[in-house]
Amino acid sequence: MIPTVVVLQLALWTFSASAFYPYTPLWLKEKEDLNLLGEAKRNAVVEAEDELTFKIEKKAQQNNESPGRLAAKQAVWLKEKYKHTRTGASVDKSVERRANSYKIMEASQPSQSMAAGIDQDGTDYSYFLKAGLGSKGKQLYMLIDTGAGSSWVMGSGCADSPCSMHTTFGKDDSSTLSDGGKTFSISYGSGTVQGTLVTDTISVAGISLQYTFGQASKTSDDFAHFAFDGILGMSMSQGSSDNFLKTLADSKKLDKNLFGIHLNRAADGSNDGEIKFGSANSDKYTGDISYTSVGSKDGDWAIQIDDMTYDGKKAGSGGVLAYIDTGTSFIFGPPDQTKKIHNVIPGSETSDGKTFTVPCDSNKSLTFTFSGVDYKLSPKDWIAPKDSSGKCTSNIYGHEVVKGSWLLGDTFLKNVYTVFDRDEKRIGFAVAAGSQGGSSSSSSSNSPSGSSSPTETTVGPTTGTATTLTTGVTTQPDASTQSKRPPLGLSGHETGTTGSGSAATKPTETPKSAASDVSPQQDAKLAVIVFFAGLIALVA
Repeated sequence: MIPTVVVLQLALWTFSASAFYPYTPLWLKEKEDLNLLGEAKRNAVVEAEDELTFKIEKKAQQNNESPGRLAAKQAVWLKEKYKHTRTGASVDKSVERRANSYKIMEASQPSQSMAAGIDQDGTDYSYFLKAGLGSKGKQLYMLIDTGAGSSWVMGSGCADSPCSMHTTFGKDDSSTLSDGGKTFSISYGSGTVQGTLVTDTISVAGISLQYTFGQASKTSDDFAHFAFDGILGMSMSQGSSDNFLKTLADSKKLDKNLFGIHLNRAADGSNDGEIKFGSANSDKYTGDISYTSVGSKDGDWAIQIDDMTYDGKKAGSGGVLAYIDTGTSFIFGPPDQTKKIHNVIPGSETSDGKTFTVPCDSNKSLTFTFSGVDYKLSPKDWIAPKDSSGKCTSNIYGHEVVKGSWLLGDTFLKNVYTVFDRDEKRIGFAVAAGSQGGSSSSSSSNSPSGSSSPTETTVGPTTGTATTLTTGVTTQPDASTQSKRPPLGLSGHETGTTGSGSAATKPTETPKSAASDVSPQQDAKLAVIVFFAGLIALVA
């Protein structure tokens, strides 16, 4: 039975069209639910033998797959997400139960205007905000996704299982909802999200707009594993719906068309995550904000990275674009680049050149350099918890999601305050307030930490050289990591179409060499494997 499951999963990783987050087959999910819940029903009151009573709460879906396999899944969907570009934490007591059975680590209420708290799932895998929709301002959780151009929510007319577990939105929730008759379709992992494009009021961070977004009537089963009810696309690229940032800019509600993001680390305690529009919040960072101009012409938030360093040793893995994506949980890069950074980490081992184990007692930060300024990545984030075999996995994976580029997700972003500046087409970083790391620059000195008037610097993409060390990684033939972790985080870009019953707009497709390592013939063979493996699994 186990070999069948593995074959089925590997096949799905290879040819599934899509982005966003990992796939768990419905039959496997149901078995997991039975194991976790037994006969318990949501919010059921159970009476124990000693006559004590307590509530049984449904926990987040569990997944016993190794970090490497989970990362491989995410990488496949991320490739689809970026198709158009080709050239166990402790939970604070503020974790609350939702009516739809998911746990949310609620953020504290921001003190500044045009700001909203960024909630999360308590595991650092997904970050989202509350959006008010329609005339009644119905509250839905929407994933903050700087890698997606489309926005959508689950519609009240959706009969799929994930929709029954989430908050939905429809005509009964708003007297101002307008359906323009256009359809949309976005691929995600094992399935698609389909529906109609509707126009209504959306309220985020105290800002209300008339906005056209997707109302899903069909959703992929994958969404049953995550707490949010939809996606708020924060990329500058065009997706299946109206671009949210363009709609916001056209409204003239902001002095500057930018937003700043601070992501909370669940293990640090109370959630102070925040997104602020129009300006940065100096309470959320220390020192200066250093900017780098966007290097992508496709509307993606991508900037050039200078290099990565460990314990003073430069990896020589820079000089390429890094996509900055709040909708991705980990860090991905081309195998040759990820090998370079692990080469300078003593004790690193790999069996496939994609997933690396590192000493669990490594206590040094990794350094990421942009425009001459260094930013520390805490070992809390780049080293995964110890698995059942006593090994620790690096959260930097060798999967080339975007040809020749890095993809930096929440693993990195938890360590910095990030400003996405649409007007100036640039991204700025500063050290996150309370971070153990810091920033430094070899080209200029920064102002004192915590300055009331931080200096802003902008540096365009540059090309530099660095000393490359190529020792440190040991290749093991059968390195195995089987840690027990929550389901893999997200990868929020999409491949989508819009139109009136047919595709009217479609993102440019990726050249085959960049999109996949698998040939059409291999795809066909894997499709056959999936069919028979799934059939065997269902009857086993």
